[in-house]
Amino acid sequence: MPSPEHTRKTMIIIGAGLGGLSTGCYAQMNGYESRMFEMHEIPGGCCTAWDRGNYTLDCCISWLLGNGPGNEMHQIWLELGALQGKEMRHFDVFNIVRGRDGRAVYFYSDPDRLEAHLLELSPGDARLIRDFCHGLRRFRKAINVYPFLKPVGLMTTWQKLRMFASFAPYFNTVRKSISVLMSDYSSKFRDPLLREAFNFILYERHPAFPVLPFYFQLASHANQSAGVPEGGSLGLATSIEQRYRRLGGTVTYNAKVEEILVENDTAVGVRLSDGREERADIVVSAADGHTTMTKFLKGRYLNEEYRQLYTDTITKPGMVFPGYFTLFLGLRRPFPEGDPCTTYLLEDEEAKDLLGIRHASINVQFRSRHYPELSPEETSVVYATYFCDIEPWREIAEGPAQQVRVRRGEELHTLPVRRGREYHQAKRRVRDAITRFLEERYPGLTEAVAVRDMSTPLTQVRYTGNYDGTVLGWQPFVDSGETLEELVKKYGPGLPGLRNFYQSGVWATTGGLIRAGAAGRHVMQFVCRDDGREFTASVDESAPPPTHVVIPVGPAAAPAAAPNTEITVTGSVR
Repeated sequence: MPSPEHTRKTMIIIGAGLGGLSTGCYAQMNGYESRMFEMHEIPGGCCTAWDRGNYTLDCCISWLLGNGPGNEMHQIWLELGALQGKEMRHFDVFNIVRGRDGRAVYFYSDPDRLEAHLLELSPGDARLIRDFCHGLRRFRKAINVYPFLKPVGLMTTWQKLRMFASFAPYFNTVRKSISVLMSDYSSKFRDPLLREAFNFILYERHPAFPVLPFYFQLASHANQSAGVPEGGSLGLATSIEQRYRRLGGTVTYNAKVEEILVENDTAVGVRLSDGREERADIVVSAADGHTTMTKFLKGRYLNEEYRQLYTDTITKPGMVFPGYFTLFLGLRRPFPEGDPCTTYLLEDEEAKDLLGIRHASINVQFRSRHYPELSPEETSVVYATYFCDIEPWREIAEGPAQQVRVRRGEELHTLPVRRGREYHQAKRRVRDAITRFLEERYPGLTEAVAVRDMSTPLTQVRYTGNYDGTVLGWQPFVDSGETLEELVKKYGPGLPGLRNFYQSGVWATTGGLIRAGAAGRHVMQFVCRDDGREFTASVDESAPPPTHVVIPVGPAAAPAAAPNTEITVTGSVR
């Protein structure tokens, strides 16, 4: 809490990922003077893309929760100026899972089409199929009342009662889906492909996930509120950065924070890697959580609960999301037979050269189906990924995780690091193995390659500083994520004993991009409460509302709309 004789006005935000950008936007909306420091040269953090020749390689958004109306997630994106003036693209299939025998499961997000397709694949599983699709139908309605705008810890008793009342019709569906692991649910299928494929609906296998997040994503997708935004990931981040600047905020790039300055148990500013000290009334870290706690704050102010979380729990398997190995291929010609998104289940022989792979599968996206504007006409971009442990890459890598170099008198923090021959040979082995796999399914792909690029979890560390190369921070539904939620309810998004400090972004919550965007809103509600201010937020009116289009993918049922047909998405924005 601030001292009663001092009115807080200025704020420093560490990190220009979506959590930091969101915090900055809401800070400016509420009258605070904020400055942001980012070690990279561009905004976005993990929500990013980069150019290789004429190809822009988009490394993040495969679906964006809240990109269509009818839910509170959408309002947050409109307040951040993320979607305005853009086309939102919606596929009728969320993901395709292809088995080792060549059979495929098309996971239509529409429950009627999904049910018909699954029954055709496995009539003997009719009871379980109908049960799953019934739950999905219920979740399509529950999404519309799911709270995102205000943290539960700041709700009044009356607001909590209203929230619980709105969820009452869906209580049994939510209770049932959160109490059963998907691995247990799917094990009941008779068909061996369905038994395995259901675990890969969300592209990769998530062993700790109950059924609920699968329903949540599919239901949002079915409601045309989990598509992709024109311009892709970096385009989304840039739009929010522009909103922040229009609101009066400032961003300094190539500025790496080394320490949060603390005086008399009060955060008073930051020290940068070049020795400069910048001061403000409030410090918000939207950077990597482990770095914030153990480096920026040197382990101070970690009470027993937080110390356990950041020094013990975080080191255990499955407590944070893994990183990825990513292969991009820019192709000189189109491959119209390439689907937007397919998870391939691999034989052991096919997976043996994929260093660090967690589960024998790869997700392959013909990314130009999502973002045709990011590559030349009559070309394609392939985006192939797998969940990847960082340790096997660390063992063969040379050099530091990051390296600061000076160019034209300016420090740069994300330049390439020489990691040695063994590391680069391993990357090439993975590249060649995935390329061979794709060539067997898309003849002529290899000779069409114009651009190749790869990244490992160590690449993620270099660009973002994220713990073990994670892209999402804490894992939900396990000890780490559940502990964090309880600590935020108990202490708010700060640390006990340290005044004027808050944490934002994915390390202050659990989940993906919408959680990062919501975190900034939530943090500023706590800041306003502490300062006795009424929190305010407004939709960005600088560009017209987004438009929407549905793009059919699956062959199994009559299309919901003609290819690239514009649709009208209805639903109130709360």
